[in-house]
Amino acid sequence: MSKERIAFVGVGRMGSNMARRLKDVGYDITAVYDINTQVAQEVAAELGAAAPARLADVTAAADVIFTVVTNDASMRGIFFSPEDSLLAHATGKIFVNCATLSPGLQQEVEKAAEAAGAHTVEGCMASSISQARQGTLYLMCGGREEVFQKIEPILKLMSVNLRFCGPTGKAAEVKALVNMVMNINTAGLAEGLGLASALGLDLDLIREVFSQTGANSRVLETDGGDMQSREHDCWFSAEHAAKDSNIALDLAKAKGLALPLAAATAAQYEKMVVEGLGGLDKSGIAELTFPGRHLHQGA
Repeated sequence: MSKERIAFVGVGRMGSNMARRLKDVGYDITAVYDINTQVAQEVAAELGAAAPARLADVTAAADVIFTVVTNDASMRGIFFSPEDSLLAHATGKIFVNCATLSPGLQQEVEKAAEAAGAHTVEGCMASSISQARQGTLYLMCGGREEVFQKIEPILKLMSVNLRFCGPTGKAAEVKALVNMVMNINTAGLAEGLGLASALGLDLDLIREVFSQTGANSRVLETDGGDMQSREHDCWFSAEHAAKDSNIALDLAKAKGLALPLAAATAAQYEKMVVEGLGGLDKSGIAELTFPGRHLHQGA
């Protein structure tokens, strides 16, 4: 039995490395598309793929199409534009939607895809660029279970942890919770290290103490040193952190819940965007909390 033809829409740092991984394990990457046409052409040349100018041609070239876009507006643009859409002549195709999106939009896309004779699977990622390249993503999936099972062999080659969360929208809910808690932890760590710095404490000592006590967290391991050294090369941007925290807050509002820590964290990341720091990694939130840094110059 021949392997499915694969295409990618969105070949930035995550999408391109997911495509490279599937190419490495023997899949034919037939088409790539990106709003940055130069990037699409470069990745296409590397992978031996086409770089169609039209989304409809991406769908025509593949059996399984991965979408890795930035936000709800971008997702609407690739599925619902009257001028050009992935859903044109999409009968029999499967779309794996990997962006962190609002659950309601995932459900809208599923409904539209099924009306066009296609199917969707949520493939929400709790991982970073290196994991995409190595095939060690943490994937949270949602959709119709029989459709998920059809592409499960592909997803297993991309991940080290693969979880089916339920009907479409449930994986997006889980991902929103993951990022909400991660962002709260990141903001709390930035405040703790910022206060430690203001007190004149040894930050290496503080991070060691944190790591062996109740202040420990995964974020301490991944971001603590970067906060201390001001190395904020972007793996997960502050702008995306703001977006994802607000997805969770919208879910909470719909259920009548107040989440003050999540709201405060979202406000901090939104402040980063306003201050021109939205392109920094989420660890850059320390620029708001350490004395002598961005918001504390002259303080």
